[in-house]
Amino acid sequence: MAWIAKPSSTMRVDRRSEPYLTEAMRSELTSKILPRYATKQGALLPALHMVQHEHGWIPAQAMEEIGAFLGLSAAEVLDCASFYEEYWLKPKGRHVVAVCRSIACEFCGHKQITDAVREKLGIEIGETTDDGKWTLIELECLGSCGTAPVALVDETLHENITAEQVRRLIDETRDGSHHH
Repeated sequence: MAWIAKPSSTMRVDRRSEPYLTEAMRSELTSKILPRYATKQGALLPALHMVQHEHGWIPAQAMEEIGAFLGLSAAEVLDCASFYEEYWLKPKGRHVVAVCRSIACEFCGHKQITDAVREKLGIEIGETTDDGKWTLIELECLGSCGTAPVALVDETLHENITAEQVRRLIDETRDGSHHH
């Protein structure tokens, strides 16, 4: 296998003037979260969660800020954030369809669910619609193997879901008739 070098000299981190890790977040981390851990680094997951909860995702600048605050490199923060599926490293849509891809869901037809969403929204797994309203992802396991296939639509679990049901959920969410 040939190694292909990435042009790191042209890579850049988008920046904004105000920090993602706000003073209020730093204060809460210092007063409520850090005392629970033997080291500052122990607060990494809560810090990532705070930023994502506030901003909907975790930008590279935020990872640098979290790292500086906790005494970690941005690479260590990215390593942790990229390990967990629930952390978003790029903006997501206003609505998220997450289809389970565990072995139980695979045997029970998760591909038909994913394909129905792909066709309905015109996006591939991991993509967001051009209007920023919908994101499609697959997750490893949603813990509902006995009712496979399952999917989360805006964090609401739908068990024994069919392709037709997921299409209908998208339509209902689009027109505002679906309530979580």
